[in-house]
Amino acid sequence: MISDVAIAGAGPVGATLALALADADLDVVVVDARAAGETIRADRTLALSHGARLIFERLRVWTALTATPGAVTPIAAVDVSQAGGFGGVRLTADEQGVPALGYVVSYRALSQVLDAALARARVAVRFGASVRSVTASGDAAAVEIDEAQDGALRARLAVIADGAASSVPGIGRRRHDYGQVAVVANVALDHPHGGVAYERFTRDGPIALLPQRDRYALVWTRRPADAPQLLALGEDAFLASLSAHFGARVRGFVQISERRAFPLALEVADTITAPRVAVIGNAAQALHPIAAQGFNLGLRDAWELARMIADTPRDAIGSPAMLARYRQGRTRDRRAGIAFTHGLVRLFGNEASWLRVPRGLGMMLLDSVPLAKRAFGRAMLYGVR
Repeated sequence: MISDVAIAGAGPVGATLALALADADLDVVVVDARAAGETIRADRTLALSHGARLIFERLRVWTALTATPGAVTPIAAVDVSQAGGFGGVRLTADEQGVPALGYVVSYRALSQVLDAALARARVAVRFGASVRSVTASGDAAAVEIDEAQDGALRARLAVIADGAASSVPGIGRRRHDYGQVAVVANVALDHPHGGVAYERFTRDGPIALLPQRDRYALVWTRRPADAPQLLALGEDAFLASLSAHFGARVRGFVQISERRAFPLALEVADTITAPRVAVIGNAAQALHPIAAQGFNLGLRDAWELARMIADTPRDAIGSPAMLARYRQGRTRDRRAGIAFTHGLVRLFGNEASWLRVPRGLGMMLLDSVPLAKRAFGRAMLYGVR
């Protein structure tokens, strides 16, 4: 039997694709390495744009997510600045005409809501199934999974939505190591955060503070040699170091918890399609966390692919023509998202003192020209069209 679509990965991006196809009268099957009902042990934060909220509203999962206690914190404003230099940008939801610029969301809560939605929609999900390989013949892709006893799963189109299963014949991947480590933690303040997120560029790399419940989620980019020492600091010393790097932009750090670190790299697929296969989300591009673009770009991958599949006759799903249309349709948004995040790392990660003036002038101009500011904000909210 040949399914219409097989999706490797039931994480948020794969689940978004599956739910977007739930009413399309197609045979869709999802495979995921997790055991049924299993959630990640250590929660982490996701920064969702307003455009991502619109996708989840269309999938009828946003209300359930916001009803989960502590799962969603709106971002009312974003404050961008550079250490050791002038200039800054402040984006607000009011300027963009939206209820919030974005939302800081619990990954665990989002996964649980999406799992429940998949069950309600009766999407076939095979949990505890790890993808070993994906190969294609003329009319179908063969998805080899560990627990299969009766041969490979066959589908007109195989979609890889799991970065761990991103090795696909015909799709090469390029990796750029930034030589940086992200130190993440939860930081409490002695005053309400007011829904304001901060992005601060320093000589060591960017520091982001994302409002989450009554505190901030911290993402602090450091050199790999500095991270172990930073993680080992006592609480007072860590907070003092954070305050020194952040300057007067934010004050009143009083508590730090759940510190950990992970390396930062850019991984990009050379192409997002191969015969009978498409890759989306982290399997297509894993970005630096600066400006929080990677997850939102992956959701747009899933949404646009679902629209393409639903508008394609069943017999043509996974055909070269369909995949070419999808690839071409995602080119502009994908290239812009990758270039934007990589460019910010290169521009603001350069320690040359002479760059502080043009960087400051650029931020001042962006902040003072309403048309440019709105255009920049819309690209952050919805991607590049």
